[in-house]
Amino acid sequence: MTENNSENPLFQSPDGNGHYPTQAQRALDLEARLPQTGWQQEVSKGLEYGLEAAESIRDRTIPTFSRGELPHYAGINTFMKAPYVEDVRKVGEYDVAIVGVPHDSGTTYRPGTRFGPQGIRRISALYTPYNFELGIDLREQIKLCDVGDIFTIPANNEKSFDQISKGIAHIFSSGAFPIILGGDHSIGFPTVRGICRHLGDKKVGIIHFDRHVDTQETDLDERMHTCPWFHATNMKNAPAKNLVQLGIGGWQCPREGIKFYRERANSNILTVTDITEMGLDAAVDFALERALDGTDCVYISFDIDCIDAGFVPGTGWPEPGGLLPREALHLLGKIVQKAPVCGLEVVEVSPPYDISDITSLMATRVICDTMAHLVLSGQLPRKEKPAYIHPESQPELVAWT
Repeated sequence: MTENNSENPLFQSPDGNGHYPTQAQRALDLEARLPQTGWQQEVSKGLEYGLEAAESIRDRTIPTFSRGELPHYAGINTFMKAPYVEDVRKVGEYDVAIVGVPHDSGTTYRPGTRFGPQGIRRISALYTPYNFELGIDLREQIKLCDVGDIFTIPANNEKSFDQISKGIAHIFSSGAFPIILGGDHSIGFPTVRGICRHLGDKKVGIIHFDRHVDTQETDLDERMHTCPWFHATNMKNAPAKNLVQLGIGGWQCPREGIKFYRERANSNILTVTDITEMGLDAAVDFALERALDGTDCVYISFDIDCIDAGFVPGTGWPEPGGLLPREALHLLGKIVQKAPVCGLEVVEVSPPYDISDITSLMATRVICDTMAHLVLSGQLPRKEKPAYIHPESQPELVAWT
């Protein structure tokens, strides 16, 4: 946590009323308040586990074997070089758990999202845990871990869904905040199902960033990546009226999926034009009003293709005309700061179609920004489990047949 320096003149804003002439000046002041305990612990552990450096190395914080953030091109590719937790029974000791879901058997066109978790982890090594504008240092303010990947079953969606639901239920019930690296968007159903198993009588709203509605009952005779929200909102814990979709539009929204809205859901859809014309903050208010109506928490599903295809070529169904990166990050940040968020998934990153890892990098930014805004809003680190987490697992309660 940051130090409380509100009484120290060093940290007062220029006018004494919390107003800074520039965002950069505010960022400089915020950085001065951040501790360096986590960094010092990482250096000490590196020297202990990786041996002291050769005698010719003048910087004695450098070990012989790379252990930690530096150098960015070395080390094992966990997300942002976070500790790898091999024993998943210990996941509750951490504030945030990164988990990969390398599944693309629900893809109906371009495969490759099974390599999404690898791609995101690889480029995440480029990042440091500190964000200048937000004044956040994740290493100093939360405990982050990577639990590896869920064992999915190639060419079998339903068995993979069962594995995913069990894995997410375990992480969620532990009290660690789950961040899921997809995988195609078919995983949206089993991830929400895993959360619902530990909600008891509580309810979750879903805020879905995408260019596609993904509300068909089946596609090619199976529950594919075009189908997660039809089935997720079958559950009483995830009412269809609390599904909100941002960025929908273009030439890839099958009419079968639109039928879902006429029959079961309110018109909780905003196109990119809607968002830009009403304004970003109004769109945030729209999403929160509907997602939080009678619910206890919000789950965020971020399909990377909600962003204009020119910025994210590495995805299965690229669609021009999507959100700009700054727009998407603004919407996401405001939503996270204003809602009790219970989990995040980032899906449809397909490294085989990527260019210079820019799609994976965008996914990494979405994840890091989410963690930062959870810290800024006081949701992380958690002093105790949120009240909406029920300790006992229960089968999902079906609302629709």
